Amino acid sequence: MAALSYSLPMLSSDGGLPKYLRDIRAFPVLTPDEEFMLAKRWQEHEDVDAAHRLVTSHLRLVAKMALGFRHYGLPLSDLIGEGNLGLMRAVKKFDPDKGFRLATYAMWWIKAALHEYVLSSWSLVRLGTLAAHKKLFFNLRRVKAQLRIVDTDGLATDDVLRIAEELNVPANEVMLMNQRLSGRDSSLNVPVTADIQIERQDLLMDERPNQEELLGDREEEAHGHGLLVDGFKVLDSRERDILTERRLRENPLTLEELGVRYGVSRERVRQLENRAFAKVQAAVLAAAAA
Repeated sequence: MAALSYSLPMLSSDGGLPKYLRDIRAFPVLTPDEEFMLAKRWQEHEDVDAAHRLVTSHLRLVAKMALGFRHYGLPLSDLIGEGNLGLMRAVKKFDPDKGFRLATYAMWWIKAALHEYVLSSWSLVRLGTLAAHKKLFFNLRRVKAQLRIVDTDGLATDDVLRIAEELNVPANEVMLMNQRLSGRDSSLNVPVTADIQIERQDLLMDERPNQEELLGDREEEAHGHGLLVDGFKVLDSRERDILTERRLRENPLTLEELGVRYGVSRERVRQLENRAFAKVQAAVLAAAAA
């Protein structure tokens, strides 16, 4: 929201968190009608004052979510700042005609901004970039606390299995992520021994797939994507939207959110989702067998 020139409260050393929380509580909470009208003013006229009021009325939401990320050892002021950027992106893209509140929509953008900041600030050597790795990274500490697991010298086998079952991930991924989060970065340019000029990177095995494997993977991926695209053609627009939002998003919408969008019950959305999935599955299997 580059056009938004209004300043926002900042978390500083002068007064710290208590002062910041007092400052943002001064902004009023909007009623549904007020929020709708302000969102329409921004959407249709790019009214910066309306956008500013939408942002400031949700700063409490950002602070609450940012506080949940303090245990990663990052400055709270930076977490709140990144969360506020996510909130601004949400306000910019918010469509009040969809029927749900800004807070429901904005929390996904705020959470995404916080996740990206934490991941980019953490060691890039120790973390993967896949969605599954991100999920494990952000949930491992929480599950260990819930199960009252303390690992001073590495996780015990039984604890690894308990965590893997709780998060529904392979046990070896749990061990690797725990080692990455517990270990320290070490340069690949450090010599292996003092008397032999060989660096650690010289001993690393190239695990990248060869050209034949890459070509085969690309062809298989393209074929699968084509089958899926053709399978989606058997759906109507509502079924496509529901299946996309529920099965193909990293952060899927809830049944309740989609129910609000289409004016139907949660159970009806579930039925539509299952029916759409069955139709696509049947179409893909039929095309693959042809």
